[in-house]
Amino acid sequence: MDKTTLDELTNQLGNFTQLKLESIPDIDLYMDQVTTFIEEKLGYLKRNKEDTAITKTMINNYTKAGILMPPKKKKYSKQHMILIILTYYLKQILSIGDIQSLFSSLAKSIKEGEDHTKDLDKIYQDFLKIEKIQVESFVKDFKSKITENDTFNCNGEELEQDENKLITVVVMLIVRANIEKKMAESIIDNFFGK
Repeated sequence: MDKTTLDELTNQLGNFTQLKLESIPDIDLYMDQVTTFIEEKLGYLKRNKEDTAITKTMINNYTKAGILMPPKKKKYSKQHMILIILTYYLKQILSIGDIQSLFSSLAKSIKEGEDHTKDLDKIYQDFLKIEKIQVESFVKDFKSKITENDTFNCNGEELEQDENKLITVVVMLIVRANIEKKMAESIIDNFFGK
């Protein structure tokens, strides 16, 4: 793997189509339709093609955990879909318990009949803006570090010849991810406590 390959991987990370709010069905869906939709729209996020983006069991567990409100007549609304999509993203880093802390009061009030359509739409729109900005920023920052920093600069050498440089790149990414995860957990613990 050379620097060009690393650049290609970075570019791939930045080349995706966001699932816009208006692309989420505004009609209620049955469970099979929900899993099919999520698989089609978010399947590109899977690490391996054979993995499943979401299963019926996962959705049922999210409902039992209070992350989702129960479906109405076995159908899931757009509000359900937004919470499922956000949970899909968040579970890559956070525990189900932390996600439950974030969404349980919202799901409970929706279950009790309160309308949070505007709130969820706003949260989702904000998520899309943040995702776009963060991906663009990451791609630019990562390419800069790989190109400019001597620790990561391979000067045309094959990266495989210096495995230590790849290990250092992975460690750098994980350290940053851990710092950001710890901050997210601190916010959840302090503001969304159990």
